[in-house]
Amino acid sequence: MSRLILESAFDVLVRARALEAKGRSVIHLEIGEPDFPTPPHIVEAAKRALDEGWTHYGPPQGYPELREAVATHVSRTRGISVGPQHVSVVPGGKPVIFFPMLALLEPGDEVIYPDPGFRFTKSMIGFLGARPVPMPLEEKRGFSFDLNLFRDRLSDRTKLVILNSPENPTGG
Repeated sequence: MSRLILESAFDVLVRARALEAKGRSVIHLEIGEPDFPTPPHIVEAAKRALDEGWTHYGPPQGYPELREAVATHVSRTRGISVGPQHVSVVPGGKPVIFFPMLALLEPGDEVIYPDPGFRFTKSMIGFLGARPVPMPLEEKRGFSFDLNLFRDRLSDRTKLVILNSPENPTGG
């Protein structure tokens, strides 16, 4: 347990909202929540779905039609072939990032991960006895992934590379 780094984003959110309640202007960078309201057409679609009875758990990987739509979109916009069997729709990224770590990492392995990013990533890598290797996402590059920096960080001990797009908190 001593190897875990606590997730403090929600603590910071509570403090930030307290400052806002006192009239302070705050730019939120803590939990990755958008700084704009949910678009009205999405709110209306959610209301309609609830009225139509969409109130139960769906399939663990997500509804097939949604996975097919995501696969089609990714194939078209990223120029790679993706099928619905490669898509999982989940309510958050952290578990999906952690589960492969849990399955694959052994003490001494290295993991390249985006920095800044989810704070828990470095914590979980260390918790599993692996070595975190940060991949800096710098503002001067639009917080994009630099292939030269990536190449420099690769080693014989690299076991896993974490790619999370768009990356939180930068959107890169």
